[in-house]
Amino acid sequence: MSFRKIDIDAYEEDVVTADDLYPPNPLSPDQVDADVQQRAQEVRALLSRGDAASALPLILQSPPYGPAPYAQAKEVHTTTVMETLNSIKGSEIAGLLKGLSIEEQDTLMKYLYKGMERPEVFNSSVLLSWHEKLVEVAGSGCIVRVVTDRRTV
Repeated sequence: MSFRKIDIDAYEEDVVTADDLYPPNPLSPDQVDADVQQRAQEVRALLSRGDAASALPLILQSPPYGPAPYAQAKEVHTTTVMETLNSIKGSEIAGLLKGLSIEEQDTLMKYLYKGMERPEVFNSSVLLSWHEKLVEVAGSGCIVRVVTDRRTV
């Protein structure tokens, strides 16, 4: 069983590292945290006014990708996305999804899968409802793009 502990990537020249997956972020982790916090406040303000059509695209734009230093920002962003999804009525979902770009739809699918990883924290029935409607609007290509994209939210 010791062969399973060998890091074969250490011997491969064409190995993909985390640095290869993410473009270098010119912002420090503190700046990314501040940006995510600001965007979360803007989204909550929009939701409190009942403007889900503006809140959803705003929170899906430029998610924090990257390695460990951005873990706090990723967690805050994920929580804000889930709060946004939970605050939108089921009858409004299809219309909102049609207004999203392909990139925003793909980002939403990433967050749906991220939420499904933690059913004890996020409401799985809401996520499954969003998933079903997103696949109806975006097609199965959205799933393929998300599964093959190595950047994670």
